[in-house]
Amino acid sequence: MVSIAIMGHGVVGSGVAEIFTTHKQKLYASIGEEVYVKKILDLREFPDSPLADRFTKNFEDIINDLEIRVVVEVMGGLNPAYDFVKRCLKAGKSVVTSNKELVAAHGAELLEIAKETNTNFLFEASVGGGIPIIRPMSQCLVANNVDEIAGILNGTTNFILTKMIEDGMQFDDALKLAQELGFAERNPAADIEGHDACRKICILASLAYGKHVYPDSVHTEGITKITLEDVRYAEAFHCVIKLIGSVKRLADGKIDIIVAPMLVPNKSQLANIDYEFNGIMVRGDCTGDVVFYGKGAGKLPTASAVVADVIDCCKHLKTRKFLYWADGNGKNILPWEESSRAMYVRANGSNVAEKAEKIFGEVTVINKTDAPADEKAFVVKAMPYSEFAEKIAQLEADGVSVLSSIRVADL
Repeated sequence: MVSIAIMGHGVVGSGVAEIFTTHKQKLYASIGEEVYVKKILDLREFPDSPLADRFTKNFEDIINDLEIRVVVEVMGGLNPAYDFVKRCLKAGKSVVTSNKELVAAHGAELLEIAKETNTNFLFEASVGGGIPIIRPMSQCLVANNVDEIAGILNGTTNFILTKMIEDGMQFDDALKLAQELGFAERNPAADIEGHDACRKICILASLAYGKHVYPDSVHTEGITKITLEDVRYAEAFHCVIKLIGSVKRLADGKIDIIVAPMLVPNKSQLANIDYEFNGIMVRGDCTGDVVFYGKGAGKLPTASAVVADVIDCCKHLKTRKFLYWADGNGKNILPWEESSRAMYVRANGSNVAEKAEKIFGEVTVINKTDAPADEKAFVVKAMPYSEFAEKIAQLEADGVSVLSSIRVADL
């Protein structure tokens, strides 16, 4: 029998406890012995839980119990999760977490401690919920040099954009609906401002390229400025707008990493991933494009990934799985202003297209039947963002009002 503890009994934590209660035989068959939930840490009380006798409000009950070999952290946030996880690893207990904020902020340090103590620190559920991605990248795709990762990494923003695309809803109305349906929090900033997607692409980039990428090193834009007009122009250009987390390996060894709304061509495998679903494309030099798709959040999908990591830890109690990256200082990251992509622009004024061509060279004008007479949308060729910004300033100095600009994905 392997004794474990669960820290946190919220949505995911209760799902983890439920799976260990209802899938005992299945889990027993996978490792040949019982996984026993000995302690559950939470400040609240759950008298109706079938595991009510296992609850504690004191972390010391877990850290001091020598029988507990694996600890699940599903509290979220950094405080006290970071301190608790660090202490568990130093005490020789393996840790499984779904906490993307923790992994994005302290992954390198915690992996180093796990290496020193011959324990495991696993976090499959931190990216993509129930979608397998960490294990496939670290094991199944290990023979590849990863050239690029691009993904729809946040279900809330994808739901909102899908409602705008398919039902013609304004952003505020789509956000309100997402909150009513439980896809968005009361304070949705982490989702709609792109921070959640940023943490996830940082974890994937760290794993793929071997050095920790910190969220504050990544240029991040959300979807709050996306309008229904932009959605319709994108449609006329045979694209959809998605919030994309992207990282590319460059020839000089640096990485180009960003989180931003992008026009995704309809032919792309990511274009048809809608509503609360996530999709992650990994481009390997041997495999080509591999796409992982599924629900990126939710009680049981995320709990399923957590439990899989727990079982992995139970199989490797005396050995350490090689999941590791070194600390990073950001010097391997291309400054975002130097990142080069084609850009969509929507503007109004007199002779917009002619003025744009004079400044940008050849542009592709997007025609939309119900567009205002003085409004034009167009796409300019790929160039560093700093050069694009300079040319936009020239366009505005020539009497054109730029209403929006969005990157065009090369996927």
